[in-house]
Amino acid sequence: MRISVTIFLTDETITPTRLARELEARGFGGLYLPEHTHIPVERVTPYPAGGDLPREYGRTLDPFVALGQAAAVTERLGLGTGITLVAQHDPIDLAKQIATLDHLSGGRFTLGLGFGWNVEEAADHGVEWRTRRELVRDRMALMQALWADEPTAYEGEFGSVKASHAFPKPVQKRTLVGGAAGPKLFSHICAYADGWLPIGGRGLGESLPVLRTAWADAGRDPGALQVVPYAVLPTPGKLAHYAELGIEEVVLQLPPAGEGEVLKVLDEYARYVQDDTAGV
Repeated sequence: MRISVTIFLTDETITPTRLARELEARGFGGLYLPEHTHIPVERVTPYPAGGDLPREYGRTLDPFVALGQAAAVTERLGLGTGITLVAQHDPIDLAKQIATLDHLSGGRFTLGLGFGWNVEEAADHGVEWRTRRELVRDRMALMQALWADEPTAYEGEFGSVKASHAFPKPVQKRTLVGGAAGPKLFSHICAYADGWLPIGGRGLGESLPVLRTAWADAGRDPGALQVVPYAVLPTPGKLAHYAELGIEEVVLQLPPAGEGEVLKVLDEYARYVQDDTAGV
């Protein structure tokens, strides 16, 4: 099982370059970074986990800049977002960022995307909350047109692009969708993605068969579906359960902390990397 990590990198935490080097040296599979452009002080949207919104949400580094630094100091480490708020981006610019990072890293990038939870943040980007999922689907189609081998036009409900020369092209175009299990989410995964980033990884025993059925009904290759439990606090039993479900990658949560604390937790997690049976 491939063991990757995620962390809220901020102006107060370990740096992207130091973390990336330490991850690769210990044999970790990848580094996934979240995204929040800003957090409006006046908001009514509750924090999904309950309580006060943690400090790191308003201090998060831009994931593409940070991953670019990580790419420059590593050779094998996978690089991903967890998650990119696609609705908050110009899709033509985002397509270029993704393709450039994937090209410069030698095909190591995974686009983890989601629909967001902070209404006020999205509103400042001009996002209409009730149609954000349809907006994301539309923007993914537009980006995929730009990534096509031949110049391809796209005309959608929310945007369009003329048939264009757009290079570089992403090497692997790996896309995973984050969010809670349900028909709406699964329809998005089956329509334009390679798999699912279930946050926390709870309830996979019940939801995974449902997703696999929806995937097959959509005519997708059953062997191609990727499910990557995300932001997991690991135990040997939990990782063994994922392995029994056929999970091939798990993303563990690191604390949004300074170098000393992060490296201490990384050393604890390294035992899962070194154990081919995921701690069994």
